[in-house]
Amino acid sequence: MCPGRGAQGPGVTEDETVLVTGAGGFVGRHLIEYLLARNQRVIALDINLDGIRHLHDRPGLRLVETDIRSHESVAPLIRQAGLVFHLAAAHLQVGVDDDYYHSINVTALENMLQVAAKSNTRRFVHCSTAGVYGDLATMPADENTLCKPGIEYELTKLEGEEAVRSMVSSRGLSAIIIRPSWVYGPDCPRTLKLLRAISRRRFFFVGDGENLRHPIYIADLLSAFELASTVSEPSGETVIVAGPSALTTRELVETIIRLLEIRYRPPTLPLGLVVIGCQLMEKAFAIAGQQPPFSTRSIKFFTENSSFSTRKAGELLGFEPTIGLDDGLSRTLRHARQRGLI
Repeated sequence: MCPGRGAQGPGVTEDETVLVTGAGGFVGRHLIEYLLARNQRVIALDINLDGIRHLHDRPGLRLVETDIRSHESVAPLIRQAGLVFHLAAAHLQVGVDDDYYHSINVTALENMLQVAAKSNTRRFVHCSTAGVYGDLATMPADENTLCKPGIEYELTKLEGEEAVRSMVSSRGLSAIIIRPSWVYGPDCPRTLKLLRAISRRRFFFVGDGENLRHPIYIADLLSAFELASTVSEPSGETVIVAGPSALTTRELVETIIRLLEIRYRPPTLPLGLVVIGCQLMEKAFAIAGQQPPFSTRSIKFFTENSSFSTRKAGELLGFEPTIGLDDGLSRTLRHARQRGLI
């Protein structure tokens, strides 16, 4: 991966193929466009690629629609790639059992790592999550902070990290683990849902809104990915990447209200009442085989604290976030308005 022809990072070759799993998701879509803009040859893999179908005729892009758990389909693609960005994950699906999360976030990853270790994979960049820390008691957290994952997504993402480290130590695979904080930006479903709720004056706080959130704009995350793909540091490192600063959920919402230029004072609902409501909603939607608009996992947005140090990312990768919240949210709002989404 490189800024452009003739400006290559360490070990990057002009004819290198890059494999991106989870290419149809929010982060994956942006990464695919980022790579194509740099004339990179890319294999985009996901179970659903509708989000990037419009790019199908771009030079150097190959679309592969398959389940990440299909080892027979995925293994040949890894063998063709010099660089792998592994973004695919079971995230916050409701109504699935724990085995579902484990099969994707651990078993499928382990199979990929086995192939990468035997192939010509120059670097395996594994996208984990800062969610592995759970609710932070001491902030800002860094890479040495004890992880206390609270839900199956977080538990299996942490287990996936261990699989990466094991393959680095036992097979010499060149890999880096990235733990992003809360990522936002254009085309992010969660960000758009928040912006719409506030713009339509349907947003409400659960609790006092004083818990900390630490956002990172998508462009800053892509910069971290590029650095992780080229840095010539010891393999197996785990690095947190986050935006310039943390802020309270209330400050985040007030910033959005200001940028929307509306007058609105969101109401506050008691936590206990919302938990009961979400539990009932989950059961009702499970019977219908659908994802509920809100769930008990959604409440973590209002209850858990997240604030992180990016010192290691700066020292190891040379990473420095450059896009503040006002700028990032303004770009996101402008994009949504241009497409008539708000």
